[in-house]
Amino acid sequence: MSQFAYSKTREQDLALMLAAKVHVGTQNCTNLMENYIFARQRDGVHIINLSKTWEKLMLAARIIAAIQNPRDVLIISNREYAQRAVLKFATYTGCQYMGGKWTPGTLTNQNTKKFLEPRLILICDPRTDHQPLKESSYMNIPTIALCDADSPLNFCDVAIPCNNKGKQSIALMFWLLAREVLYLKGSVDREAEWDVIVDLFMYRDFEQTKEKAAEEEDE
Repeated sequence: MSQFAYSKTREQDLALMLAAKVHVGTQNCTNLMENYIFARQRDGVHIINLSKTWEKLMLAARIIAAIQNPRDVLIISNREYAQRAVLKFATYTGCQYMGGKWTPGTLTNQNTKKFLEPRLILICDPRTDHQPLKESSYMNIPTIALCDADSPLNFCDVAIPCNNKGKQSIALMFWLLAREVLYLKGSVDREAEWDVIVDLFMYRDFEQTKEKAAEEEDE
């Protein structure tokens, strides 16, 4: 493993994944996701094998970096906790971003105003983003998905096993993916640390932030 340049950060990446609870799955597990499960706790929660998560993350980064025009990559998420992460990922890698409610026919109906023809799709959750996943299968567009233990893998070409429900887990996975893509493209020197912190990818509740600021002013 040591002969590969990208494996230098492996130990550190795995430690970050443990801290962000990327390995914590769900109580239910689909048949196709059993290969990525390391163990099951007494309370029934499945533990994801982080070694396989890291390997799939590196594979996904190579697929994204192989596409010459970054605008041909479309990142999608309907999950609230992932909105900030996918926006930051799109900002740093240069790909297209589509957050919030999905408009049916975006990939299949040429008459819609938001019609897109990407070469690759990246989604946060196959269950909540089932509509774009289904449309991509009609148009033969390859898809990369963050998949939890209970995620259906229909129409997913590359599944990255991880906790796709936690704020910290989602932020870290997209941060690691963006960093590796920039490393592969040569935009960031692999020997130097990426100066963007993972906190920028993390979901923030602005209402709570405003309330805290108001409380501090009152004090």
